[in-house]
Amino acid sequence: MASTDSPAARDGVKDGAKHSNDLAGLEAGLDALESVQTGRTPFRETLVKKILPPLLAIALVLVVWQALISFKIVDDPTKLPSPSDVWGEIEDAWLQGTLLGYIWTSVSRGLFGFLLALAIGTPLGLLVARVRFVRAAIGPILSGLQSLPSVAWVPPAVIWLGLEPEMMYAVILLGAVPSIANGLVSGVDQVPPLFLRAGRTLGATGLRGAWYIVMPAALPGYVAGMKQGWAFSWRSLMAAEIIASSPELGVGLGQLLENGRNTSSMSMVFLAILLILIVGIAIDLLIFSPLERRVLRSRGLLVKS
Repeated sequence: MASTDSPAARDGVKDGAKHSNDLAGLEAGLDALESVQTGRTPFRETLVKKILPPLLAIALVLVVWQALISFKIVDDPTKLPSPSDVWGEIEDAWLQGTLLGYIWTSVSRGLFGFLLALAIGTPLGLLVARVRFVRAAIGPILSGLQSLPSVAWVPPAVIWLGLEPEMMYAVILLGAVPSIANGLVSGVDQVPPLFLRAGRTLGATGLRGAWYIVMPAALPGYVAGMKQGWAFSWRSLMAAEIIASSPELGVGLGQLLENGRNTSSMSMVFLAILLILIVGIAIDLLIFSPLERRVLRSRGLLVKS
């Protein structure tokens, strides 16, 4: 009887209760974390935190822009057109039926070139990441190509392929493939070795291991490389459209920008810049940002979006 009332016994009971409470708290915390991840954000919160801030920023830019014109801080329309002049340029392009054509010409080229870059950069990135000799031989070249400005590829592409659509796609590939491949290499390097050993134990080797183990585990880095690859694709395309012009190539946003420069029409130049910016932001918000959030949330890396 005395042993059950000893200080050691009471301490053991307290430690057991404390351990049980810790486990209960941990379980409650995991349940709360899971509920936060799977719950949908109310529309009002999304409106206040994600939609209103960029709209207010745009409104502020327009106010400052108009103030520069109204207060004669910049009174030369050949240097800075007014927002109404740019809006008039948009209306004219819309009424002439050319506005959507400008956008579609560039967007279709950019997306198709990006898909080609994805088809080439993905296996190349896996090869570089998994084969030491290939990494030693090609890895530094990919890093160097990624830092090379996309505009540098336009002159040789024109000489090699002429003023044809293939020239545009070549410039996009040379700009985007290194980013996609390096993003996948970075993602593969961050895969825990335990995952690879477990996969080999279960028979997932070679292509099966790459498909079922390596690629899913490397998705965060791969998606980041895809996002950067799209940015390089879009910038490469704009550089190609600005420098290389031909009636056979049609008029994209880059060519519209160059046309504005040739005619000294700042309203057309600003129209082209705005459209290039809007398309780049829209593709990121509609495709890559949701994909990135989904991947991070599925791995517990994004608690609340």
